[in-house]
Amino acid sequence: MNTHYDALETRDPAEREQDLFGRLPDVLHAAIKAPAYAALLQGIDPRDITSRTALAQLPVLRKSQLPALHKAAPPFGGFVAQAPGAFSRLFTSPGPIFEPEAAHTDPWRGARALFAAGFRSSDVVLNTFSYHLTPGGFIFDASARALGCAVIPAGPGNTEAQFELIEAYRPIGYSGTPDFLKILLDGAASAGRDVSSIKRALVSGAAFPPSLQAEIKARGIDAYQAFGTADLGIIAYETSAREGMVVNEDLIFEIVRPGTGDPVAEGDVGEIVVSSLDPAHPWIRLALGDLTAALPGVSRCGRTNMRIKGWMGRADQTTKIKGMFVRPEQIAEIGKRHPELGRLRLVVTRAGETDAMTLKAECAAPSDGLQDALATSLRSVTKLGGQVELVAPGTLPNDGKVIADER
Repeated sequence: MNTHYDALETRDPAEREQDLFGRLPDVLHAAIKAPAYAALLQGIDPRDITSRTALAQLPVLRKSQLPALHKAAPPFGGFVAQAPGAFSRLFTSPGPIFEPEAAHTDPWRGARALFAAGFRSSDVVLNTFSYHLTPGGFIFDASARALGCAVIPAGPGNTEAQFELIEAYRPIGYSGTPDFLKILLDGAASAGRDVSSIKRALVSGAAFPPSLQAEIKARGIDAYQAFGTADLGIIAYETSAREGMVVNEDLIFEIVRPGTGDPVAEGDVGEIVVSSLDPAHPWIRLALGDLTAALPGVSRCGRTNMRIKGWMGRADQTTKIKGMFVRPEQIAEIGKRHPELGRLRLVVTRAGETDAMTLKAECAAPSDGLQDALATSLRSVTKLGGQVELVAPGTLPNDGKVIADER
């Protein structure tokens, strides 16, 4: 049995970088045909964006901005040059955010994630993601069919009907949330229904804690996780190595300091930013609001793309203090004013019946007056007063938190 979907997964990382950044200028040319990208990337020459350093100079587009942008310029906020009729399907997801599905095979890039989870051509797959308005069901449906699988478009719920389908078609694979897989298994056990044909699963959309992983495995199902969004499809996926997740091909994956577009140091936790290379619907530095960190080295499964630890929380840590919002980008601005500092963390507490905040800053060699200067910057940027505490490098946790609300 082949262990990799194609040769792209095992190519030299330098070759992958050369390929991605060799294609990026043409994608940028396509992107700026859309009015919103033309405004966002004004003054940028796509021919100059051929490296990670150059890409990091472009502004990020925050997913949290999309609902307002789509409302102001429906349906796609001006970020898609083609008319809606040029796509095969049109979806919505909470926000609302409107997503088109490209007309080509495997538009959500999920076939290789299913392959890594053990799915193969001619497998029958029970797909329980929703097919109603949102793209979830179609992401996994299109990916499985691109792999050559037959798909049962079951959607979530209605377990009695699902048991009948399972007993009739004997699917070997399951795609859906881990929670609904447990519901199916528990319901079948209670009702005396036979769902034993299911031997492998690709799960997403909900937490899959070790306790549930162990329970699913004990029931004879080899389950793998995938990380994706309704905008980009499958971004990263688990492999047989069981060491984090491998980033999908045809995506440029960055990890930046929350509230900025600045790449973090190697191994640090930061916000996920993704650029996709589909000229029909490119995403250029889309900041997802999710945290992760890169793992060092190459996966034991032989895939050579970047590995990440998986989902590690939310990057949007905006907090209201004394009636005013304080945002991660404000803490980043303080860091830019004082480049001698390492990690920064604003800790929010209560002092009696009043909000209080302390800016903790890593510094190897504090200069005279640094603490007072930081306090001045804190007040200037946030319009709020607070304490400043200088700490040794490596003291603050590497968890991506810029604002820690401990109230």
